Amino acid sequence: MNVKPTHSFHIPVMGLAYTIDSPIRVAQYGLASTLSVMDDELIERMNKFYCEKFELPYQEITKKIEDFRAKRITAYLNTLDTIVKRKFDTLKRDLLQSKKNVEDYIDMLPTVSDIRKQLQTYIDDTISVDNLKNILDTYLTPGDIDVNIMTKVDREQFDKKSPLPAMYNDAHAALRGFSNSTLSSSVVLSAGMNPKLFSYFEEFDAFYPTSTHQLEKRIILKVSDYRSALIQGSFLAKKGLWVSEYRIESGLNCGGHAFATDGFLLGVILDEFKTKREELITTTHELMCKALEQKGRFVPATPLSLKITAQGGVGTAAEHQFLLDHYQVDSVGWGSPFLLVPEATSVDPATRQLLANAKEEDLYLSHISPLGIPFNNIKGTTNEIHKSARIAKNKAGSSCPRKYLALNKLHDNEGICTASRKYQTIELDALLTQKDQLSDSEYQQKFHAITEKACLCIGLANASFLENDMQIKGEAQGVVICPGPNIAYFNKEVSLKHMMHHIYGRANVIDTVHRPHFFIKELRMYLDHFKEEKRQIKGEATPIQLKKMAKTKENLTAGIAYYQNLFEQDDTYFTKEKSAILQELTDIQIALLHA
Repeated sequence: MNVKPTHSFHIPVMGLAYTIDSPIRVAQYGLASTLSVMDDELIERMNKFYCEKFELPYQEITKKIEDFRAKRITAYLNTLDTIVKRKFDTLKRDLLQSKKNVEDYIDMLPTVSDIRKQLQTYIDDTISVDNLKNILDTYLTPGDIDVNIMTKVDREQFDKKSPLPAMYNDAHAALRGFSNSTLSSSVVLSAGMNPKLFSYFEEFDAFYPTSTHQLEKRIILKVSDYRSALIQGSFLAKKGLWVSEYRIESGLNCGGHAFATDGFLLGVILDEFKTKREELITTTHELMCKALEQKGRFVPATPLSLKITAQGGVGTAAEHQFLLDHYQVDSVGWGSPFLLVPEATSVDPATRQLLANAKEEDLYLSHISPLGIPFNNIKGTTNEIHKSARIAKNKAGSSCPRKYLALNKLHDNEGICTASRKYQTIELDALLTQKDQLSDSEYQQKFHAITEKACLCIGLANASFLENDMQIKGEAQGVVICPGPNIAYFNKEVSLKHMMHHIYGRANVIDTVHRPHFFIKELRMYLDHFKEEKRQIKGEATPIQLKKMAKTKENLTAGIAYYQNLFEQDDTYFTKEKSAILQELTDIQIALLHA
């Protein structure tokens, strides 16, 4: 029998450290979460930490060991799998021991769900303990332990200046580490298509369907629009690989790196997925079957399971339920709010307090990422303080011990990180030779563009070390954290159960009455983004740029019209806010017209 997931939400990947051990914290309750497998140094230390904490055997994997990156990832994922299964078994035993434990567990579940109904029969004394055990065995499963790989962070590896085979590239090794683990879960691919990496999936049997129509390991694509989903899904299908989930994320109203669309808004994108869901399934199923037949593998007669999920700025129970009902998504991602839940995420106390105190004006889209992609940021981080201090001492840049983002080959064929001291010194020296030809403002602008890059490899990992009182080695980098703008409306630490009550509409952890609807928030961000792009190219725009700006404006205009119709027809979810939302849409429409 196919059992529905326990919960209607999931916790997406956040940074390198913030969800690094979330499965250990929440998976026993049926909550799915995703961790990054980019930083094998962090992973190795976390593996040692948790093996010691749970009295599991630990064998250090040093950099002298062949294929150490993949082996470190495999070892940690196996540790997570072991601990989660142990905690899940303990939870089931606890539920069999007392009704109070069952009542406490029910209190964490969606208001309407199969498992809640089944457990309630035990509370009502209509079934025996033996029947309760059957219910637990049938309906309860631990949450998935998914892993995230940024496809473009696939740094080439070298041996004495000679490049190693592509299988040793960072993302390739991470995929191999996941594939060799005991997990039966998913790899979430983000940041677009990497054909070489996508092709590497063909090497692993675990990603092909079995005769029982099951997948031992699954693929999730994080996408920003339907076209991207169809292109990437079809590419993988032609190799006999099935995408089990398309995880749609807002282009701007999200945490971490922001991948802005050409004015396509989340609601419009979700509507297209809803309309074309069967087309997506049929197209990719046919392509996959043809490839599987050519490979001599099992060919499923019917399409495998496919989920459509959404995330990005969701903050209320009404918004959550609206996505589930109106767009028929299978799950909703709740990210940034969980940074204020110590039971769910790994954040040091000082940074958690910074998040709790954050206002709208403290959150901004920055250019600190060495990847050259806009990056959500918050003012006042310790990383910002350390970075400014080094610049004041004429020592701009990081020592760059990890080199995961050493992808720029302008000054070195092996690649240098643009946040590194080596790269910034070269660039600043070159800038100095041009100083006489530049105005003071032009010089400062170029100086800032070089030095604002931050060491994300260390900054996004330090929170776990600080929270767990683990030694931080090397040059001080402080903490970088990348919450979505939505964090401005959550201003205090809350328990896991309280946050779940908020999601399911049984409590409210938001104190402010001025939080905008998440569709409107994203729309305003796109309006600001459009104005800024137009400002930057004013007076020197190329025909291609002008065409792109015109298309973006056209898409935003269409998006506003779509939202006007959507909210005018709504008589269930946002009735109290309807007039205010419609007025905001009118205001934005006028602003865009004159932009």
